[in-house]
Amino acid sequence: MATDSSSSTLAHTIHLPSQPGQPVPVVAAAGVSGSDFRNAIESSLFKQWLKNIQTQTGMLANGAMSLSQVLIQGVDMFGKRVGFLKFKADVVDKETGLKVPGIVFARGPAVAVLILLDSDGETYAVLTEQVRVPVGKLILELPAGMLDADKGDIVGAAVKEVEEETGIHLNLDDVIDLTAFLEPSTGCKIFPSPGGCDEDISLFLHRTEVDKGIIQQLQGKQMGLRDQGEFIKVHVAPYKNLWRMTADAKALMAIALYEMAKRDGLLPSLQD
Repeated sequence: MATDSSSSTLAHTIHLPSQPGQPVPVVAAAGVSGSDFRNAIESSLFKQWLKNIQTQTGMLANGAMSLSQVLIQGVDMFGKRVGFLKFKADVVDKETGLKVPGIVFARGPAVAVLILLDSDGETYAVLTEQVRVPVGKLILELPAGMLDADKGDIVGAAVKEVEEETGIHLNLDDVIDLTAFLEPSTGCKIFPSPGGCDEDISLFLHRTEVDKGIIQQLQGKQMGLRDQGEFIKVHVAPYKNLWRMTADAKALMAIALYEMAKRDGLLPSLQD
């Protein structure tokens, strides 16, 4: 991919191998600063999106669609890196000449872990209660977190999030990648809201036997990184009730993957 910049107009031109002879202007919306614009086009979020649209299953792969322009609308920095990126892509169906919906909220990959604890003949799921400002509610959900797109240690990120949000320490070998059971054509990831967001989630499983005291210690435990605005309370609930007591898509997707993998005999004996 080649780029040409013009700092005075806050515009770049990209050249995609998948559509030769059709350079794509990338421009900044009103209010986007020069530094934010540069951060946006150099971010792993934007580069990954450009890579995705040119893959074998990408929207530009068969030549039916074309990308005519990208408008960078907003950038949220997490320290020195781009955390959230908002842009609009003008994608045109060549046969009809019509645009397809192209508003993108880019936040990149994430991980979540379904933790099941067996104790006294009952299986419990570990959940976190967090304030979720976008929906204006407290949500019961799986331990989860965003993955730094510049780093590929997905399993390590899952283990780290579990410890930060629940206090449970796991080793890398303690988790099973449930999304790895998906067909390779899916990318072995789950897209919870592909109509507006690029987020892909890797879902993991950890199941083990514990004393009843561990269940009691976890219930109501206060966790989270306060300096990063995390106010988390741990909840432990019977697994058999989980599907009815949470609105968290990650939890519901993990239940489906776990039950189907168990049905097809893809899990070790402990998960039977």
